[in-house]
Amino acid sequence: MNERFRRLLPGTEPHPRPRVGVFVDGPNVLRDEFDVDLDDVREAARVEGDLVVTRLYLDEHATPGLIQAAEARGFEVVVTSGDVDVKLAIDATETAVSEAIDTLAVVSRDTDFKPVLETAGRHGVRTIAIAPGEYGRSDALQNAANDATVL
Repeated sequence: MNERFRRLLPGTEPHPRPRVGVFVDGPNVLRDEFDVDLDDVREAARVEGDLVVTRLYLDEHATPGLIQAAEARGFEVVVTSGDVDVKLAIDATETAVSEAIDTLAVVSRDTDFKPVLETAGRHGVRTIAIAPGEYGRSDALQNAANDATVL
């Protein structure tokens, strides 16, 4: 249907793509054994909708080269002075319950993020668990999410 007519006829507006928030647990995902490419992470999430939040969480041991590469791929890098789990969990939960996103994608193999997915789901946010590989897949995350993907 022509765009001009679509604006004139009620109920024929195109549906916007879902807003997706991607939260990556860097220390758990960016390991040599998984060989994860951040471009693959973005593409796996982009299938779900428009990426409105793309954050990579790293600890203080992250190299400047890794930070620069992540930023070059469109990730907002959050460096914490310890375990990244708490910061990622708080940020992801806050983003989900604030209605800033329609879909929450957590990229990790850490079952600590199960409550994040459950909370988002209770607030009507679709959830996706993205694993860094079959070896790095968490059954708990997969079962808590609406959908699961393996890179």
